[in-house]
Amino acid sequence: MRTTHASSATALADAAPRPFWTDRPDAPVACEPLTAATSCDLLIVGGGLTGLWAAIEAKAADPSADVVLLEAYEIAFGASGRNGGFFSESLTHGVAHGLSLWPREMPTLLRLGRENISEIIDFLAAEGIDARLRMCGKTAVAVKPHQVAELRASTALHVEFGESAVMLDADEVRADVDSPTYLAGMRVRSGGGLLDPALLCWGLKRAALARGVRIHEHSPVVNLEQSSSGVVVRTDHATAMARTVLLATNAYPPLLRRLRSRVLPIYDHVLVTEPLTPRQLAEIGWPESQGMTDAGNQFHYYRRTADDRILWGGYDAVYYFGNRTDPSREQRDRSHRLLAAQFFETFPQLEGLRFTHRWAGLIDSTSRFTPVFGTAMAGRLGYAVGFTGLGVGASRFGARTALDLLAGRSTERTELELVRRKPVPFPPEPLRFPLVQFTRAALAREDIAGRRGLWLRTLDRFGIGFNS
Repeated sequence: MRTTHASSATALADAAPRPFWTDRPDAPVACEPLTAATSCDLLIVGGGLTGLWAAIEAKAADPSADVVLLEAYEIAFGASGRNGGFFSESLTHGVAHGLSLWPREMPTLLRLGRENISEIIDFLAAEGIDARLRMCGKTAVAVKPHQVAELRASTALHVEFGESAVMLDADEVRADVDSPTYLAGMRVRSGGGLLDPALLCWGLKRAALARGVRIHEHSPVVNLEQSSSGVVVRTDHATAMARTVLLATNAYPPLLRRLRSRVLPIYDHVLVTEPLTPRQLAEIGWPESQGMTDAGNQFHYYRRTADDRILWGGYDAVYYFGNRTDPSREQRDRSHRLLAAQFFETFPQLEGLRFTHRWAGLIDSTSRFTPVFGTAMAGRLGYAVGFTGLGVGASRFGARTALDLLAGRSTERTELELVRRKPVPFPPEPLRFPLVQFTRAALAREDIAGRRGLWLRTLDRFGIGFNS
């Protein structure tokens, strides 16, 4: 039975318009805003995962350094607290994509990605941060006939590069997680898992404060200006003089003009259900509670939570004309109703289940789906932005790379072509919006027909794309 948008609206009727992860009574109290002039060695703009890791890593490199972190809202407010909690080793948006761009560097990139995740796991254990991390891998499912061959090729590629991956036929994948839409699956047991992103952010906040980092929340930076001794950082209520600055604002309006052409802010929509009953859980299976994705260009990602809800997101990635990122974009009835209808098409046995939370988060997409790194203001300002949906793990690598660049250190990270070369810039408005819509339509056609059209093949040739 196909779910109508009317029944989707009923399922959404009581959904709170806020992220599930941060909607909890044990959220930490916000740090005081910056209200008086100050100075520091390093000032970090942005209190998401990139900014938090940058603060911790800067203190690890020099415990005496005076580090200040300014967050416009509260820690975990932005993408770092709005994502699905998928934790991946990949620094290249997947093995196949990395091979297409950096074939010679892939062994190094894979090793660095694995080392990064291993070091994060060790850090969380040492600090006693319980982010509900489970290294359970994921399953990608084919929901269109042409995706079966694509998953078979992907499985072989994963195995070639040392991953634990196996191809499943329709009966095998449905024996694990039961949906009538599944035609095949690729079960990958290595390379990542799931966690609670808000608990991760709040744990890193505690770790940063314990190291002497000065964190000020509700302190939006409105201007940066180079000076003879560093960078002048202005908020609405105070000014800070910093020897160096690290930008970790990701998809939010950049304070550095050159980044406006490098990062595309895309709204990704997410739903969370009420807890499933034991009977409902038995009907779908899912005993290992691994992360799930489907294999299309417009794809869903979904997972179980610790209290047996299902988080269901993705598919309808939306770009607004002029890079608009105002808070009113966080609720879009059309996208949430579409997601709800698709949820019940995937799991018709859960018809009647209701959603408790609905939100949207900003994804900082670049044209090659991987971050852009660099410096400005005579080397006084560094940045790492553009994680394109895979920042939960890669943000630490990005923060360390940006700190290397700020310090003028030549490291294995800074020598990577991924770091040295910038992605192709997005065109300015008024061309940007129609080109994004044209590309989205081409991706949707490929999902239906299984054929990559001329426009997408042309973008492939230049290493350009649009993704969430």
